[in-house]
Amino acid sequence: MPTPDVTEFLRDVRIFQAFAEPDRSAVALALRERTVKKGQILIREGEAGDEMFIVRRGVVVVSKAVTGPVEQVLARMGPGDFFGEMSLFDREPRSATIQADPEADVSLLVLDRTSLETLIEANPRAAAAFFHALVQVFIERLRTSTDLVAEVTRWGLEATGLDIDAR
Repeated sequence: MPTPDVTEFLRDVRIFQAFAEPDRSAVALALRERTVKKGQILIREGEAGDEMFIVRRGVVVVSKAVTGPVEQVLARMGPGDFFGEMSLFDREPRSATIQADPEADVSLLVLDRTSLETLIEANPRAAAAFFHALVQVFIERLRTSTDLVAEVTRWGLEATGLDIDAR
């Protein structure tokens, strides 16, 4: 039986809001909790991984190496935000570094690949709802990335002095 507080928390997490209560409870059973101390690095860019994380309490900082020791902060994620989901599927190295905010510890809910496979076998309907919700997020993130690439390309063209309005 999942702890009621985890199931309750998932009601407010975007990807689980449309779930039927039994499906949300099934997902809650697949999750385990982890605490990351303030300032501690949870994931390093380039490492292997097979876990997805949902921030329960606190804030994590997402950064990406730019060049040498220079990193760019991409996002700050708080309660209800999630990350690491790509590693559940593609077995590729982590695409960014994730670190607990230096001000406070972070509480996470963790779903690993083995637990996801168990969920698929034990509760296909909950797994299907999870996959559907993830696809919606992937589409949104892809659209955002596409817009960002277009904007960065425009900045690059403007920086070269190319008249982008000339046809």
